[in-house]
Amino acid sequence: MSASWFSAVDNYCERTSAAFWSEPLNAITNAAFLAAAAYAFVQWRRGGGKDAPALWLIAVTTVVGIGSFLFHTVAERWALLADVLPIAVFIYSYFLLAMRRYLGLGTVPAIVVTLAFAAFNMSFEPLWRSVVPQVTLNGSLGYVPAAAALLVVGALCMSKGEVRAGRALLWAALVFAVSLVFRSFDQAICATLPIGTHFLWHILNGVVLGILTLAAIAHRNGIAR
Repeated sequence: MSASWFSAVDNYCERTSAAFWSEPLNAITNAAFLAAAAYAFVQWRRGGGKDAPALWLIAVTTVVGIGSFLFHTVAERWALLADVLPIAVFIYSYFLLAMRRYLGLGTVPAIVVTLAFAAFNMSFEPLWRSVVPQVTLNGSLGYVPAAAALLVVGALCMSKGEVRAGRALLWAALVFAVSLVFRSFDQAICATLPIGTHFLWHILNGVVLGILTLAAIAHRNGIAR
């Protein structure tokens, strides 16, 4: 691993030094992901404990919390990967699950649509920057397609009569949109609010991942509508 992977990263208001606990709120609020995973695991066990895709989501949510904690404490480039990669895994895993479980697509069509979404997701930020380079949303652009996917897939679920799943995705879209606002405002308000707002991104995203995982568990257990 090159030395550059160990270079310091200072992206948020709360960090004022290279110290491990320089971002206490940003670090501690990752407990929201662990709490969401723990609660979902209890519900998974109560539902019979046989839903492997839901258990995968619970495991990934746990890793999201751990990876984000590492990034907001160690704050080096390698830890940034530990932060963002589990989030990407959750996004694409859930999208594939939604295609299969909520919209009823076959395995091959679901994979094709998921790959198409991944291609759109990866090309969105470069395209946005080429058209509106002055609007960066403090690095939040990469999450806009995920928010849009929640909204679109939620609406499709509602149209197909999958009301419970649709409502869950639409609520998740709303909470996620609010969390994106807090993530985007963090650097802009450092002078006014030194602790920043990034910690609220963690708390609200813990709620989002919890809503989505519980919806998957409920649908698998036959209480979709």
